[in-house]
Amino acid sequence: MTLEVVLITGMSGSGKSVALHALEDAGYYCVDNLPPELLLPFVALEQQSSVERVAIAVDVRSATALPLVPAQLRELRRSNVNVRPLFLDSTTDTLVRRFSETRRRHPLSSTPAPQDGHDGQRALVEAIELERELLAELRDQAHVIDTSVIRPSQLQAYVKSLLSAPVSQLTLVFESFAFKRGIPVDADFVFDVRMLPNPHYEPGMRDLTGRDQPVRAFLEQHPDVERMRSRIADFIDEWLEPLARDHRSYVTVAIGCTGGQHRSVYLVEQLAAWFGQKRTALKRHRELDAG
Repeated sequence: MTLEVVLITGMSGSGKSVALHALEDAGYYCVDNLPPELLLPFVALEQQSSVERVAIAVDVRSATALPLVPAQLRELRRSNVNVRPLFLDSTTDTLVRRFSETRRRHPLSSTPAPQDGHDGQRALVEAIELERELLAELRDQAHVIDTSVIRPSQLQAYVKSLLSAPVSQLTLVFESFAFKRGIPVDADFVFDVRMLPNPHYEPGMRDLTGRDQPVRAFLEQHPDVERMRSRIADFIDEWLEPLARDHRSYVTVAIGCTGGQHRSVYLVEQLAAWFGQKRTALKRHRELDAG
């Protein structure tokens, strides 16, 4: 029996506890804030038990030992452990707002909570940026989930769907978004489709989405839309094998338009259906899901 280990890391305030609770509900044996020094002994112990799936949260509170983790993950993979690292991230503005709303102290902040006033906010931003530096290497080795604009219930559902994908093959995640709300921080590839015809300005389509038949029919009558879909598909197809050889478990392809409602949603639906015929392909609609 091969043990599956989900390692959850990420920015403080980005939802690591929410993700861990989702995995606990899904049947994982969960451990929060495990010191990195204990990661290998703990996994070795679980390999001798009847447990098949383990989720471990490691965060910046173990800052002095964090540099050990990348090498530990490589050693676990050599030991035939299925390691699935997840990194939860959010924009700095979002994290500042969350800490301000909850009046919690950031683990790396030297100032007491709450973070009030200009000096307090500056100290909080400095702590967040320091945390980004400390976690940069772990982020590079993990699948990143942007939690900036999603609710806890949506994060739980996404984590469960993500980990239901087979471990043995690369999973594609197609994500629609609105440029006016920023580029998703979890994107591996970003495509801008704002130059395509916009159903927003067509009678009766403003309140519809790219999943509705009138919008699909409108977009399908424009050759540029199909050409864009085909070019994106060809690009992804060309680089899938090199990505798989690089031991990537997930690749997130973000497609953006102005409002994240029509063109990007349509193309995500089309691409997920196309690639889903031959590999695991998930889809997310950032603005629709957050609405």
